[in-house]
Formats: sequence, C-alpha cells, structure tokens
Amino acid sequence: MQIKPRQHMLEIWQAMARHSFDDGKLLWGDADGLSSVADAERLLCLLYPATEVPAFRLDQPDTTERDVLRALDRVGSRLEIPPNLISALTQFMRTHTGTDDSPTFAGGHYFRPAEPGGEITHEQSQLGVVDSYSMSVTLCLATLGFLKVYEGTTTRPEVRRAITELRQATNARLTAAMVSLLRSFTVNVFDAESEQGRRLIQVVGQGRQSDRAVLQQFSRRLRPLRATIIESLSRGIEVDEGIRDESQLFECGWAWGVVQDAPEITDLGVPVPGQPAGIADRLPYVYFTVVALDGIQDLFSDRTLTLGLLDADQQKLAEALRLRWELSQQYWSAIARFGTERWPLEDLPWQTTGLRLESEYFSLTVAAIVVHDLIRRKATDDDLTRTVAVMERLADRARITSRMTRGDPTIRLHNPGVTMPLAGSERTGGQLLWRMPDFSAQLLKRSIQLAELSRNIGAQDRLLRLSEQTFEHLWSRRIDDEDGPGLWDNVRAVFPEAHDVGSRMSWSITERVTECLVAARNLYEQQPIRSPELAELARELLSEATHLFGREQLEASAAPDGSRARAMRSIESRLDHARGLVDDRPATAFALALPVLRELDTLAQARGAAAQEV
Repeated sequence: MQIKPRQHMLEIWQAMARHSFDDGKLLWGDADGLSSVADAERLLCLLYPATEVPAFRLDQPDTTERDVLRALDRVGSRLEIPPNLISALTQFMRTHTGTDDSPTFAGGHYFRPAEPGGEITHEQSQLGVVDSYSMSVTLCLATLGFLKVYEGTTTRPEVRRAITELRQATNARLTAAMVSLLRSFTVNVFDAESEQGRRLIQVVGQGRQSDRAVLQQFSRRLRPLRATIIESLSRGIEVDEGIRDESQLFECGWAWGVVQDAPEITDLGVPVPGQPAGIADRLPYVYFTVVALDGIQDLFSDRTLTLGLLDADQQKLAEALRLRWELSQQYWSAIARFGTERWPLEDLPWQTTGLRLESEYFSLTVAAIVVHDLIRRKATDDDLTRTVAVMERLADRARITSRMTRGDPTIRLHNPGVTMPLAGSERTGGQLLWRMPDFSAQLLKRSIQLAELSRNIGAQDRLLRLSEQTFEHLWSRRIDDEDGPGLWDNVRAVFPEAHDVGSRMSWSITERVTECLVAARNLYEQQPIRSPELAELARELLSEATHLFGREQLEASAAPDGSRARAMRSIESRLDHARGLVDDRPATAFALALPVLRELDTLAQARGAAAQEV
C-alpha cells in the first residue's frame, strides 16, 4: 500500500473532526478520565500537520484549501476554524493548570497499577511524566507558531484577546515543560561488579570477550563522553563524583519523571512556580530518553528559529537541553554500535540493564536513538545498511511482515503492549506501570526517517518497501465501529486469531500515525537519490543527441508548411530541459533523451529516403 500523505492525512482529519468536534466545539469526553498526554496527542493530530505542512495550514484562512475545509467541516468554516482551535487550546491549558496557577503534566489514565486488580490513587494519577513534558514542548511550539501567523490576519477584538491569553498560558506551559525535562535527566554511575554493571557488560560484550576486556573497551570508547559529562558538572548536570573513576560504568538519559532530590531551576529571569519534588529513581529509561529527544529537537527546528518562538529564558533552557540531548544520543548510539563485529543492537531483543527486561520494543527504541544520531552526524552507508537490516528483522519478529502463528505471544507486543515499572513511583503508594502499545507506529516513523536520511538507492528502496508494508498493517487497524471510526486502534483487524483483544480508541497511536504522514511528506519533498551511473549515461545520450541535432540543422527544410521547423524547435526545447535535469534527476534526463534520439533518427531516415527517390 503506497503512502499518500495528503490523501491519508485528510482522511484522518475528517475522522478526528467527526469523532471529537460538534458544531466547532471540542468534545473531550474520555471515559478513562483526564490525561495531559492523551489530550495533547489529540490536539497535535490537528495542529502538528497544520503547522508543519504548507498545504494544511489553518493560520491564514484566505489560503486554506478546499479539500482541507471539507475534511474539517465539523470544526467550522474557513473563518471559524482558527478561533475554534484557539478555544480548544485554551480549554486544554486551563484544564491542565493546578490550583497554584502552574501547569500540570499528569499521566492520568496512562498509568497502570502493577498489582492485578489494584487501583491508582488521585495523587498518583496527577504525577508528571516525561511523555507529557515532551508532548507539551511540541504542542506549545506548534501553538505559538500558529498564533504568530494567525494574529496578523484578524482584527476582531475578542479573538485578539483570546490570542493574548492563550499565548501567555502556552509560554508558561512551555517553560514549565522544559524545566521538568531538565529535572528528569539523570546520569547513573554504578560499579562493574554490581548486578546492573554485569548486565551492561553482558549486553555490550555479547558474551564474546572477558568482562575485563569489555570494561577496558567501554572505558576507552566512552572516555571523551565521560570527559564531557565531567566538564558539564558546572553547567547544572547532577551526577555522582564516581563518574571521574574510569573503572565505573554509567548510563545517561531521562528517567520517567522528575528525579528524586532534583534541584529547582532558579537561575531564570522569571521564576518558574510549581516545581514539584521528584520521586523517580535516578535510572535512565531508553524509552523515555527517545520520547525526550523527539520533543527537544523541535526546539531547534527551522520553524522555531525562523519565527523566533522562544523568549530569553526558554533559549537558555533550550541550550541546557541541547547539551543533554547530545550526551544521550552519543551514549546510546555508542552502546548500540559497541565493538568491532556484531552490534549489540543486532543481538535481538535488547535487554535493559536497570529493569532487567527484554523486548523487541526496547530494540526499536535503541534503534530510534541510533536513527537520531545517524541524522545528526550524516551516517555512513555501512551504518545505514546495518540499521535497515535491524528494522526489517524487527518487522518480521513483530509479525508485521510475516504471519502470526496460532497462540503466538507476539500479539502482546501490540496489545496490550509492553509494560515497564516506573522505579520510584511506589513512594506515593503502589508501584505504577507504563504501557507502550505503539510498536508498529514507531517502526513506521523510524523507517521513514531513515529513508529520508538515506542517499543509497538500495537502502532507501528497502526502507520504502518496509514503510509501505508497515503502513498497510497500521491502516488496516483503524476502528470501524461507532467508537472513533477511521481512527486507531483495532489490533484484531490484522490479527483475527487474537480473540482476547478488541478495538480501543488510542490517541497515542493516532498521533504517531499523523507524525509518520508528516515525515512521509518531507521524504517526498526532497530530491530523489541521484545515480552517478545513470547521470553518466544520460550525459552520453545528450551528447550524441546534441551532435545529431546540430547536423540536422545543417539541412534545408523541404516542408512547405513549416512542420519541420516546429519539430526542430520542439527537439531543441526538450534537449535544453533534459540538460537542466541531468545533475539532479539523471533518470528523467535519460528518459527524455531517448525519444529525442528516435525522432532525430526518423528525420534522418526520411531525408535519406527522399534523396534516393530523387
């Protein structure tokens, strides 16, 4: 199934408008209760494409395209859509604001109790989580960009007052989310002889070398990164002094929430209220690290910089987050590609060290960090090809590109999804779990990102095939009953033998698919990969065609109606067009040159036949 970003995005928008809007008003109506994560995901299904894809822009009503208006007719007319979006965003900001007027980032019903039949207390449901911090960064930046453009198109006093109120609330939420991300970052230092140390050595060494040899390689390979972390102690990173000892192992990244004893951020121009005490253990999660990386990179996007969306305090916070973003990418990418032979990432499934879990989902999250790093440092063909192979194997093991067997336990990867205990959450009662049911959507997103990065024709072709297969799998999982028709997720639609699962509205998966379609649009917007071999052949064809065209021009025209002159002008125009394409699109230039050569040969044969008759 070919991915058609415009068509499929319009279908999602139409389904979302039908499900969530009535006469321009957003209907929250979630039977599971409030969750700042789910509410942000729902709004991003609309706002993210509207601010990232020019054809879907809603901030300039005079330019909104007709098919977009038809898809969003439940949201309002051309002039009503922006004010109605502002109302929905304002409602979100008010709903997720505490009694002290500070933004809240409650995980809500996304938390699960670890004990069977257990219940989550209200206090626990209000705990902040990295998913909410990261999603809020993306939502707030999209909102600020939307307001900045739309403000110049309206003169209605009540709308301008609503814009001012929403901008203030959005800036406050963005700053609070960035502060919370800073306070959730951690560096965990541990001894090589500890249980966690032995597991890390096992993961990176894969049992092929002695523990001592692996420890020496770790120390040597991570020495520059360790030095950067030590140097960063003066820039606000909280870390055990044991990091200076090269016999100690370490991990860095994001915990599930604000870590215990994390200091408040106080060196800003405007104080940030509502910095709750952290309870999360100082344990980096590769999943939450990926989630944080996805949100933080939006702070440095071209749109954010061009529109000047960050104030002075936010720019300061962004630089601090960028340092942690780079440290985490470099660390996990180095661990995933450790050694000189088989990568630890290729040894499926990935084993987490602190939580002692293993799953294909964790392999995918580590691969996602590798993708981030490959994009950042412009990957080699070898790195890219090996990562593509990992993606293909994950799709096979997840039964996306292969058949599910009877009683196959893989179904649990998709429904209910992989669960992780949130270390430290037991400080507020029973331990909490976090569930990740979006394996297929994450695989699609990373495959498209890699395809956009690739400059290797073979690797990109494999990634496009994998992306299309994964997209077909996901598209088939849309709900077809009254509870969110056209949205996600109905796992049983693709795995009918899974009798114990059903359809359930998931804004998490719906939002991930939306992100994938935006990424697919960016992929198709870039120039196709240039083939040096085809470019050389195209130049040779054009050289011969140009020479024959010049020879043909030496001949006098015998056609009294001027048809030969028109044919010659047409040939000249096509040759000029092909020469202009040969560097960027050699295959197209090649295809254009062939009919020109045939036409020149036809002219030459006709002239020769006429000469024989004479």
